[in-house]
Formats: sequence, C-alpha cells, structure tokens
Amino acid sequence: MTSSTDDGPVSGSESSPGFVPAGDGERLQKVLARAGFGSRRVCEDLIDDGRVTVDGIVAVLGARVRVEDQEVAVDDTPIGVSPDLVHYLLNKPAGVVTTASDTHGRDTVLELVPTEPRVHPVGRLDMETEGLLLLTNDGVLTHRITHPSFGVEKEYVAEVEGRPGRGALRRLREGIELDDGMTAPAKVSELQPGLLRLTIHEGRNRQVRRMCDAIGHPVIRLVRTRIGPLRDPQLAPGEWRELTQDEVRALERATGPDPTPKDRPGSKLSPKKQRTDVSDDIEFDDDDVESDDIESKSDAESGSSSHDRSFRQESRGSGSIVVDVVSIDMDSVDLDGLDGSTGS
Repeated sequence: MTSSTDDGPVSGSESSPGFVPAGDGERLQKVLARAGFGSRRVCEDLIDDGRVTVDGIVAVLGARVRVEDQEVAVDDTPIGVSPDLVHYLLNKPAGVVTTASDTHGRDTVLELVPTEPRVHPVGRLDMETEGLLLLTNDGVLTHRITHPSFGVEKEYVAEVEGRPGRGALRRLREGIELDDGMTAPAKVSELQPGLLRLTIHEGRNRQVRRMCDAIGHPVIRLVRTRIGPLRDPQLAPGEWRELTQDEVRALERATGPDPTPKDRPGSKLSPKKQRTDVSDDIEFDDDDVESDDIESKSDAESGSSSHDRSFRQESRGSGSIVVDVVSIDMDSVDLDGLDGSTGS
C-alpha cells in the first residue's frame, strides 16, 4: 500500500524518493522534538498540518527520516536535525584571525573553542574587528546565514574618524559603489558624533570598513553587536558559549523560507494540496528597530566630544539588547578593554 497525493507522493510512502522503510531511520516527530519544536504531540500536529517536509516532500504521520543524509524543513525553512550539531557563539577579540590555521602563527578563532566536534566560522571578521562570531558544524544554517539572498542582518557599531555629515550618511543608506560593485542599502544611525550603528545583510570582505573609507571617514574601531536576532553583551572578549535550542530556532527563522520555494507536492504552496493517510506499512510511535531617519545630534546636545566615548551594551526588558554611548575620560582607559565590548 502506498500513500500519494494528486500532485505526487508524500514522504512516508514507498513510492516516495524520501521513503524510509519501517525500522530504518528515526521517527520524524521524535527528531523534531529533539530539535526543540515542542513535545511529541506538538510535533505530530506540525506534521499533520502539512508544515514539515523531508527532502522537499510533505511528510505524514509515522514517517521516518535518516538525519545523517536527509533534509528536514519546517514551514519551508531547513532545520538542523543531526544530534551531533553544535553552535558556538564567540566574542572574537582583536588580533585573532577568522581561519582554521594561520601560516604566520597568529591566533585563530578555532583555538578559542572546543576542538571536537570540528566546527567552522560562519562568515568572517577581519583580524582587527571584534565582536560576535558563530562557529558550527551545521552546513545548512551556515549557508543560510552567510548568503545575502536570505537577508540575515548583521549589526555593527563603528567609531570613525571625524563626523560624517547627513550627505555621507545618506550615501551609506542608499548604497556605496565599491570596487566589487554597489552595496545594498544599509541601515545607519549616528549614536554620537563619530559613532555609527550600521546594519547590513551582505558579507563582503571588510565591507563596513570599505564603506566608511568611501565616505571619507575611516574606521577606528569596529564592533559586531548582532547576528540576526542574536545578541549577548555579557560575553567577554575571547569567551564562547553554546547557543540554546531557542536561539538556534530563532536563527533558522531569521533566514526565512527558501527565497525560491518549490511548489512541493502536497504542500500548502501547492494549489492542489491533497493528503492521504500514511501507509499501513509505516510504524507509528506512542510515546530595536533602527530608524533610517535618525538624525545627528549636535555636540552640545550629546554633552560629549568626539574624543570622549566608549561602547556599552545594556539589556532593555525581555532580553532585548541595545548599544548605548557613555562619556568617559579616554586618557584613563585602554580602548581595547572598554566594558568587555568587542567590535566587528
């Protein structure tokens, strides 16, 4: 007995390319529950609602999946389901290179996290840039965070030379012509004279630094403060921690559905959605938005000069983090050690 729809087979039928015979693989609801999508019953509801696909085919209750070589997606967003996946968040200090090894003997980001299982950095921060960096062995999530088509935002705080005028900020917001092409529009606000917050979703080499160079205000210090929904102002330079399941799920949601989703058989995207029950042969289980229009404050309004500033990250209700500016005596503080903050 097989299970099919008017549009084609559903995952769990013997005619489906994604079919896993009874006794092979793991039950899909168990895999989803382990990945943090809720109880087995909640995960069964997700499957029954047609929101889960295996290798692009809508799954049915009782379907099994081989987590090592099959792709599982919820609401058209691929998710990591292998039990050996790890996701580390590192506060990269300046002077460390974002690579697996370095021929010049410089410290690398991989030396700051556990050696097993082997992980790779998600994108790059140049040697002098500090801040949040993800390291993982989750290839699907890596691709979706780094590829610009998925639009995952990365937020930076940059201390720059001089004070950019409104025209310079407008250029950043509209896009800058670099030697490798025009940048996408950035979200930009001036936190204080000479201190900018920039949000981009591309990942070109040294992009923020080159954008600031192009408007005539080179970067003095650069801090990455956010990756998609992820912030952590309590993480000290050089320290790392594992992401929670909720944080991993939030990152996956931030990548959104596939930008070119297929009209998958049996999915809600299909105008002929029709599902049948699972085959009798399948075994069941009992078990702060940044405003692009924020204008500059005068030196008098800010109450500090361009030489008296530092980065500070504070928690603002329900875990939401923003970056604020505080005035300090720069002569008495080592810039590299301010507040344990980092730049990106």
